[in-house]
Amino acid sequence: MKKFINDPENLTAELLEGLALSNQEIISLEEGNLVVNKKLKDADRVTIVTLGGTGHEPAISGFVGEGMVDISVAGNIFAAPGPQSCVEAIKMADKGHGVLFVVLNHAGDMLTGNLTMKQVKKLGIKVSKVVTQEDVANAPRSNADDRRGLVGCIPLYKIAGAAAAAGKSLEEVAEIAQRFADNMATIAVACVGATHPATGMEIAHIEDGMMEVGMGQHGEGGGGSMPMKTADETAVIMMDALLKDLDVKSGEKLMVIINGSGATTLMEQLIVYRKCHKYLAEKGIEVVASHVGELLTVQETAGFQMFIARMDDELTELWNAPCRTPYYKN
Repeated sequence: MKKFINDPENLTAELLEGLALSNQEIISLEEGNLVVNKKLKDADRVTIVTLGGTGHEPAISGFVGEGMVDISVAGNIFAAPGPQSCVEAIKMADKGHGVLFVVLNHAGDMLTGNLTMKQVKKLGIKVSKVVTQEDVANAPRSNADDRRGLVGCIPLYKIAGAAAAAGKSLEEVAEIAQRFADNMATIAVACVGATHPATGMEIAHIEDGMMEVGMGQHGEGGGGSMPMKTADETAVIMMDALLKDLDVKSGEKLMVIINGSGATTLMEQLIVYRKCHKYLAEKGIEVVASHVGELLTVQETAGFQMFIARMDDELTELWNAPCRTPYYKN
């Protein structure tokens, strides 16, 4: 393993400090590994809190700021934070209009999320929880509770954040976020796995000349091992799985995101996106929102996540609304 780090025990603390120091006009770092929107103190609206392990930068803390997340509760590398930090974050975030709590569907995150909800309800804080669970590879849509949360949390932060900034009630923000979550799908592919930055352990092994379609966020296999394909062939395999999962028809409108996993060049990502756009156009499906680049990574994994979501005029308007965070600005 070759990484420019110091003491592995200090990885999370040092990366969060670096994030805050390099974005002092947007965020602050508070006790308990809370990354906080500096405009939160003046927020007279619904606010948004999320949680997750570090090691996936820029996600999740890189999307704290105006128009997206108000507080990110960061755990250690690939590990969920404890519920007490989340409770403190929700207490800090609550400005009298309620809090939207976004949790990715991973075992540790869900355990923390559920314990947090029990505690904040006892405190009388108005909180709605939305779970992102859009990985099509490890469970059918009929069993969505077993689906992993992948890059879909990022566009959901954007859309929910815009709805909150527009002054919508907690019920309205939660309904919009849930509607978007129910109409999104992601699948990942990898051809080279990563190492754990603290231990140097390999977190996914993929044979030379092979690729794994359906790779999970932390190197979990998806049962889709096959010989390496071209960019166009890979794009079609993945897009077909997403379109089938969402039952997308000609005439519909989609968001499409190609999210680099850490070691895949922007050149490769753009070539994949090109095929996706052309392939959808051939099917009479319009792309009305898009992003290509690294949003949620897995260290030096070579691969990408392909994301689609069914869009309507309201969701498109919210996606295009202004925002200002360290790693996404509109």
